[in-house]
Amino acid sequence: MKRQACHAGSWYTDDARELSSELDTWLHGCGLSRLSNARAVIAPHAGYRYSGRCAAYAFANIDPAIIKRIFILGPSHHYYTCKCALSKASTYKTPLGDLPIDTEVYEKLKATGKFEDMDLNVDEAEHSMEMHLPYLVQVFHGHAVKVVPILVGALSSESEAMYGNLLSKYLDDPANFFSVSSDFCHWGLRFNYTYYDKKQGPIYKSIEALDRNGMNIIETGDPDAFKEYLAEYDNTICGRHPIAVFMHMAKNCSTKMKIRFVRYEQSSQCKSMRDSSVSYASAVVTVEE
Repeated sequence: MKRQACHAGSWYTDDARELSSELDTWLHGCGLSRLSNARAVIAPHAGYRYSGRCAAYAFANIDPAIIKRIFILGPSHHYYTCKCALSKASTYKTPLGDLPIDTEVYEKLKATGKFEDMDLNVDEAEHSMEMHLPYLVQVFHGHAVKVVPILVGALSSESEAMYGNLLSKYLDDPANFFSVSSDFCHWGLRFNYTYYDKKQGPIYKSIEALDRNGMNIIETGDPDAFKEYLAEYDNTICGRHPIAVFMHMAKNCSTKMKIRFVRYEQSSQCKSMRDSSVSYASAVVTVEE
C-alpha cells in the first residue's frame, strides 16, 4: 500500500523538476556544510512558500553517507490519539521519488504494544511528515534509505518520557537519523492565541522573544524545563510532543547530543491584533565530541 503525496500541487509544487530546483536553491542558499556528526533535525512543515527556505537550514546539515534509516516524528493535526501511531503503508510517495518504510523496525515497534495503527486516510490527511519528505529525497538522492514515520499524538508528560526512552536506543546508532517536525508560535485571533509582552516592542518582536525563549530551553535538552515553559506561556508550538519525545530520547541515549537552532523566521510581521503569523525554526542535533 502506498501513501500518496496528497499535499503536492497545493502546499508545494507537484512538478518534479521545479521542486528539485527550488529545494536545491534553498539548500545551497543557506551556505551550510554537511555535518558527519548530525543525528537529527527539527524543521517546520508549512507550505513551502512560507517555510521552505527556513527548513533548508535544517536539512542542509545532513551528510547522507552512512545513514540507512530516517525516523520522522510528526504531530497530529486532525486525528486525536493519546499514543503514537504507525503507518499502514509500505511506501511514501513524493514527486521526487518514493521512500520505502522500514517494515523490520515497524515490527519491532509494534511488538512493544505501545503503538497504534494509523489508517491511510488519517496518514494522507496529515501534512506534518509529508512536508519533510521531498527534502529528504533530495538530500539522500543516490543513497538507499528507508523511513520510519511515527505520528505523535497528544501525549501526556509520562508518555513523552516513555516513548523517548523506548526510542533512545535508535538514536545511539549512527545509521539512524531523526527528522522532527514542528512549526513554532501560531499567533493571532484565528489561532486563539494573542500573548503580547509590550516590553518587547511591536507584537512580532514579542512573538520572537517568546519563541527564542522556548528555543533556548530546547537547546538545554531538559524536557522538564520545556514542559514548564509550555505550562507558563502555552506557546502554540504544534510539534511540542514530537520535540519533547526527542528531548527524552537525547536525555536517555548513551551518546551525548547537542541541539542547536540555526534559523528563525515568521510568515509575516504582526503589528496589530488583527494580524496573524506562524513562526518557523530549524535546528540541527549533533554528537558532542
